[in-house]
Amino acid sequence: MQTALAAVYIMTNRNNTVLYTGVTSDLRTRVFEHKLRQDRSAFTTRYNLDKLVYIETTPNIAAAITREKQIKGWVRKRKVALIEAANPQWKDLSADWRL
Repeated sequence: MQTALAAVYIMTNRNNTVLYTGVTSDLRTRVFEHKLRQDRSAFTTRYNLDKLVYIETTPNIAAAITREKQIKGWVRKRKVALIEAANPQWKDLSADWRL
């Protein structure tokens, strides 16, 4: 049986002041839900979290959920270090994606 890849991701706002960690098996669709404010999370809509700054793939959704819980338990400083190790300029990793 083949397992599907899943992703843990971090979204932020234009000022990089608020961080949201999520998990999905369809990253492109999930990111567009955030950007178009079609997600069900009042948190991401309230804080305009529409900039993808971190992606980590895992072999399956169970591993992604475990990793998401780990990252969510971290203090902000550690999350920032994780982002900056992979994306020092805090660029929107989905900026050139198309619907």
